[in-house]
Amino acid sequence: MITIGQLARYAGVTIKAVRHYHKVGLLAEPERDHSGYRRYTAQDAVDLVKIRTLAGAGVPLARVKDLLVAGEDEFAAAITEIDEALRRREEEIRLARDRVVRLRAGSALFVTPEVVTMLDLLRELGVSERGVRVEREVWVLMQAVAPGEAAAWLADKVESLADPEFRRIYLAHDEAFGFAPDDPRLPALAERTAAWLSGRPPVPVVDPEISALALEAAGASSPAWDAMRRHGPGSPRRT
Repeated sequence: MITIGQLARYAGVTIKAVRHYHKVGLLAEPERDHSGYRRYTAQDAVDLVKIRTLAGAGVPLARVKDLLVAGEDEFAAAITEIDEALRRREEEIRLARDRVVRLRAGSALFVTPEVVTMLDLLRELGVSERGVRVEREVWVLMQAVAPGEAAAWLADKVESLADPEFRRIYLAHDEAFGFAPDDPRLPALAERTAAWLSGRPPVPVVDPEISALALEAAGASSPAWDAMRRHGPGSPRRT
């Protein structure tokens, strides 16, 4: 007969763990002897080693009790099932860690790597951080609610950015954000934008309410931009 301390030491666990296994019904709790101590047998030590081994392998404690008395076929099937659950959990953890790594990059957490690359290109071209933020916020929502259309738009945006004239127009619109709505430069910029867009193929249409919501959430509006929209296409293809 052995004490709880000896039992824990033999099995390589803590006394607290032994008491927890008693509490959840995995290990039978012996009666106290005349001195008030619980005394354990060699079988208790064997059972505790099995419990520790199964728990250490990632088997949920709720399944351990059944596995201790399972036959070979039942045990093998249960272990296969548990292994598959652990594999899925491992993949979830990997994806979560990927998101954490992307979180360090700020804008990379909520959009795809392709959008991040495009945003980096805008910075290289000299677009303001406000302009980059507007782009990012629009893409966050559009990729979530209309991923198919967003992918087509992104391909079109990347292709457009390869055009020097589009880059000049884009930078001009970015600069015009804070202009007064009656600034004499705005009508010419709107006409220039309309001329460029007239030579481009159409992109997939998304529910106007969703598009408007994305633009509003991103703050993609100013008195100057609104004035240009009244003259025609108010901004180059921002999404």
